[in-house]
Amino acid sequence: MARLPVSEAQLIAQYGPHLHYEPPGGWQASSTAERLVKTHCCFCGVQCGIQLKVRNEQVIGFEPWEEFPVNQGKLCPKGVKRYLQNNHPDRLLSPLIRTDAGFRQASWDEAVTRVVDSIRRIQSTSGKDAFAVLSGASLTNEKAYLMGKFARVALGTANIDYNGRLCMVAAGMVNKMAFGIDRAANPWSDIPLADCIFVTGSNIGECFPILTDYVWRARDNGARLIVVDPRMTPVARTADLFLPVRPGRDSALMNGILHVLIARDWIDHDFIAAHTVGFAAVQAAVTDCTPQHTAEITGVPAASIIRAAELWAEAQNSMLLHARGIEHHSKGVENVLSCINLVLATGRIGRPGCGYGTITGQGNGQGGREHGQRCNQLPGGRDIENPHHRQEIAALWNLDEAELPHTGLSAVEIIDAINAGTIKGLLSISFNPLVSLPDAARTRAALEKLEFYVAIDVFLSETARHADVVLAGSLQEEDEGTVTTGEGRVVRIRQAVRPPAKARTDWQIVIDVAQRLGKGEFFPYAEPEELFRELCRASAGAPVDYAGLTYQRLEQNHGIFWPCPSPQHPGTLRLFTGGSFAHADGKARFHPISYRPPAEDVDAEYPVILTSGRVVSQYLSGTQTRRIGPLVDQYPGPQVEIHPQLAAKLAVKTGDLVRVESRRDALTLPALVVRTIRPDTIFIPYHWPGEQSANRLTIRALDPLAKIPEFKVCAVRLSKVTDCGLDGQRKSQAEADWGWEKQG
Repeated sequence: MARLPVSEAQLIAQYGPHLHYEPPGGWQASSTAERLVKTHCCFCGVQCGIQLKVRNEQVIGFEPWEEFPVNQGKLCPKGVKRYLQNNHPDRLLSPLIRTDAGFRQASWDEAVTRVVDSIRRIQSTSGKDAFAVLSGASLTNEKAYLMGKFARVALGTANIDYNGRLCMVAAGMVNKMAFGIDRAANPWSDIPLADCIFVTGSNIGECFPILTDYVWRARDNGARLIVVDPRMTPVARTADLFLPVRPGRDSALMNGILHVLIARDWIDHDFIAAHTVGFAAVQAAVTDCTPQHTAEITGVPAASIIRAAELWAEAQNSMLLHARGIEHHSKGVENVLSCINLVLATGRIGRPGCGYGTITGQGNGQGGREHGQRCNQLPGGRDIENPHHRQEIAALWNLDEAELPHTGLSAVEIIDAINAGTIKGLLSISFNPLVSLPDAARTRAALEKLEFYVAIDVFLSETARHADVVLAGSLQEEDEGTVTTGEGRVVRIRQAVRPPAKARTDWQIVIDVAQRLGKGEFFPYAEPEELFRELCRASAGAPVDYAGLTYQRLEQNHGIFWPCPSPQHPGTLRLFTGGSFAHADGKARFHPISYRPPAEDVDAEYPVILTSGRVVSQYLSGTQTRRIGPLVDQYPGPQVEIHPQLAAKLAVKTGDLVRVESRRDALTLPALVVRTIRPDTIFIPYHWPGEQSANRLTIRALDPLAKIPEFKVCAVRLSKVTDCGLDGQRKSQAEADWGWEKQG
């Protein structure tokens, strides 16, 4: 339907984001609780243990959960303040239906009827695949499983994907390519046992602060630390060796280090011969990747490349850790493979303190990609195009295999298909693509073109403002379930309070829609534990095997590592022990990588590289954290990090407004002049919407295999904004936000 314009200011005034500072009843009331509920933080894949304080069915604070082994009571700033999202003035308390003047409250019957009628209308005229689903990696395992089944059984659409497509799909694909299984090889507790820690593409200190403690413990034990990043992040400032790579050149750097290891015979010939396949092709691929040649490509000095190889080779045990910094590329798969080549060539995997791991950014980044809400996947990490896998799930769901859709479109491709007119309806849950997808103007155009859009959320996000119907869902602490941490530990999420007013748990909403679509026989669940039991049955014998897990076992053991194929199995703390991998022949795979440049590189017209990422006080698109007052106070808005050399060319100092322009759009933000970034690169955090959105600038180039966007590299040009007119007003606002005082 055509969407009449609604004042954004009006929507913000009514639905936020507004800042929330105090728990219910004020700070004094927060000291007394009726009960403590042991659960987990809703931010990032570390999933720290926390005890939520509950009084009068409201979350009023927290207590440390020191017995949970991962964080032992420690929390980052987001974890400390997470409870302030509860009882928030912006919280959606009932369904909303769009009107010419904004939104009005509606009954559940009216809202769900509108949703079901619209789905039927669109699919009857344009086909099943004309209605798509965008889901979230912050959902519990139960809800991730449910969303995949809902899309394929209730809607019959192939087009379901999730916001993990913007995070870990490159690593997930590569883990299966190289190892035959998609999970971190080692628990976090192995990090302090390493003699050398190699961190690439991960701002651990800000994005995963609790893991920083593990790195410090390793340093206390004498470990050497290598950090690769275009910015000198907090953890990089303490490194033994910092490699300031030019964005988009990660695979070239790893090839260069491997070249040195091979040239100096610092590789493990016995391990390669006994436990791997394909090394000769990798050796040939890096023959010309000399330190000097690598330095020209990467901007890292040749001596530093050699030193990195020396530090890695000298260690008896080593850990390589990475995150989105090497995955957010049009060659993210190649970047990750080049890291694994280094690990395999030196035999550094499969024993305590020695291995490889991907640090997950979303709350259920690991579990969210395991249970079937990806466009190319069925539950248990099964391949949707594998006939045997399809038959297994069809039998479990009581379907004919031919009724199961095949591979659908990825998240960015779904938006492009909406713009092309082939997808006409959309349901989203826990996803804010208007902020998180690249080239925001194209995303906005797609949202405005949809015939019908329904969002399930707890707040009216920037994307949900475009919805025809908004269904008030649940926060993590308002439901039961499980999540899987970045180390592969499945843990319990316990319900602390019920959803407020007329809001409902997400799974109940989805099942209600499925039942009204006439598919109730496939969705007989009365509680999340029933979903979990079916999920475990669906995973039995699959690449991701949860068959032996139960809620009781998880609660008794502070979680259990998968694979756990039977009730008697203790879980698998560490993978690949003895050099045994998950491929049929038990061997890991090398993959030769040849460097190729980014999809959009710098030139005379756009001479500066833009890279983006997180700050410590914000999470993803900010739907939750931009409503928590103390977190916003810590970092009020995005800034442009710029090196003094580049700042001098522009006559810019900290606090000056800078216009950053790419081939797609432009935005104006205050400068933060720092020495901790490459002179040819700027950094903008991506948590903010609208005129502050870094993703107005980013490019929609995708990795050809993982379909992950290239968030970390695009070409821009910069100019200083003068103090006059509207720009002067913006500068004054920036100074007020950040506490800067205008000089002169």
